[in-house]
Amino acid sequence: MVAAAVRDLEYHDEMLTLLRLPLQQNRDAVMIIHMGGVFGDKAATLARFKENYGRLSSSIKARLVLENDDVSWSVHDLLPVCEELDIPLVLDYHHHNIVFDPEQVREGTKDISAPDLMARITATWTRKDITQKMHYSEPCAGAVTPRDRRKHSPRVATLPPCPPDMDLMIEAKDKEQAVFELMRTFKLPGFELINDVIPHEREDESIEPVRRKKPKKPKGRLKKKDMPKDDDDECGDYEIVKEGKDVSEEDRSMGGPLGRVYWPLGMEDWLKPRKRDSIITKRKVDGIEEF
Repeated sequence: MVAAAVRDLEYHDEMLTLLRLPLQQNRDAVMIIHMGGVFGDKAATLARFKENYGRLSSSIKARLVLENDDVSWSVHDLLPVCEELDIPLVLDYHHHNIVFDPEQVREGTKDISAPDLMARITATWTRKDITQKMHYSEPCAGAVTPRDRRKHSPRVATLPPCPPDMDLMIEAKDKEQAVFELMRTFKLPGFELINDVIPHEREDESIEPVRRKKPKKPKGRLKKKDMPKDDDDECGDYEIVKEGKDVSEEDRSMGGPLGRVYWPLGMEDWLKPRKRDSIITKRKVDGIEEF
């Protein structure tokens, strides 16, 4: 598992290096990862991470960034590691509101933005001369349990406290429309040029068939009546299980039945592929008429 993760990092590092970006952009082209599982012992997991981090190439170390997650690793878990190993820390506000150290901060952005804590996080970026990055998202309305709160809402209502020269990523289901709504809310430059688009909850999330392992056949000889038919085994060791709601090809990935997730109102027809003209046209090739 570790070897596969290292191969993946090497691939992405090579790809970013081959882009031959300008110096600052190349430094800012980071690779953000989570710490991963706890495996029953945080201290032992951190020790393994430190050991494996030491084996990485200097090029990967220059790009590697850690992010607090919404399952196991809080900001306070990762910050000492980042400071020790010289790794920038991406602060994800949404994840922090789900997994945090109640003995040091309260839920929300007020405590996490305290000068001493934020200064320590910022220092993990500035000492490597990388533009600091943050992630911001909000849970869906009505979510109470940590599991439910992990899901990102289509839009976000506000912006977190952060310096204007920071790279802030808005993680929301409506993608750029969530950013456009923030531009309108805060009257950011160019907001008057953006049309309002009504958020829509998609209903075509789970439409693909799922391949599941077939149960093992019992050992020993089977009677003829118990032998599987030829068409029962066309998928080998897998069977096709259809899950989710059936959605027509016309509506699939087109913004739902109203077709207005990513496009301005009145332009929903852009979401549908143009049908081929059924009118037969005539053209001339070397003086010969063709249909």
